[in-house]
Parts: sequence; structure tokens; C-alpha cells
Amino acid sequence: MTGPETPDGCEDVAQPGAGEVTATVIVRAPAATVFAGFIAWERQSDWIPFTRVRVVRGDGGEGSLVEAVTTVGPAVLRDEMRVVRVDAPYELRVVHCGLLLRGPGVLRCTPMERNRTQVVWHEWFHLPGGTAGRWAWPLLWPGSKFSLGQALKRFARLVESGQLP
Repeated sequence: MTGPETPDGCEDVAQPGAGEVTATVIVRAPAATVFAGFIAWERQSDWIPFTRVRVVRGDGGEGSLVEAVTTVGPAVLRDEMRVVRVDAPYELRVVHCGLLLRGPGVLRCTPMERNRTQVVWHEWFHLPGGTAGRWAWPLLWPGSKFSLGQALKRFARLVESGQLP
């Protein structure tokens, strides 16, 4: 991802990193409804555990800065991301450009028959810690994949029940 899709200050992390995680879910709702649920940034707190999300700058669309803060006990993880592309209702691209979480992410909504939508959420992270980070990733990956998958399942239930967007 370079050129107009590379957010200022994030050029070094706009390309995929070595840490990769993907989750998929089928939502029984039209793609436009599903997509609207995703870009309701502050509502992500309803389906991503221990996390509060807010738009720091912009309107939540392209060029916006979004912050997600996850707190578990004394541990706090701050994730800053730039929204680099919004192609509603099909694709949303971000670049994580915080201190720890860095790299591109994409969410794709593919319309299916009978008002269903396949959602694919894919993240590529630049692993901190050099060689140690690359060695640790295979141990961390299963938990990351599981957490992302569980969040998408919660999201699907909220959309299907009409609680999102």
C-alpha cells in the first residue's frame, strides 16, 4: 500500500508485516447493513471485549484517525489506526500506526444470496522485538485468531438481531 492510500506518518508500516491473522463469518444481513455496523466505530466496543473505540480526528471515513484502547486488568493496549480507504459497502482499509500495533488491515464484505454477507477481516502486523517477536508469533497467533473470530461472531449476532448499526 503506497501512494495516496499511505497515511502520513505510517509509510514504514503500510506494507504487510510477518504477523498475519484472518477471521471470517457469514452474517444474515445485507452487505450495506453489515458495513454500516463496522464503520459505527464507537459501537465496536459492543463486540470487541475490553475495548473502547473512538474517532480521534475526522468523521470516521477516509483520512480519519481512530483509537482503540483495550484494558485487561492493569494491562492497556492502545491501537491507533488511520482509515485509508472506504469503499462502502464492500471494503474498509486501515493502517495501524501506533507504538505496538503496526501494519495494514482490511475488512471485506461480500454480498451473498438470501441477504447474507461474507465478512473477511485480515490483519498483517509488523512484529515488535525483532527475532524474538518472530519466534513468539506462532505462540501468540492462535489466541489472536480465536479472539478475532469470537469478536466477529458477536458482531454477526448484533447485526442479525438489529442491535447494530
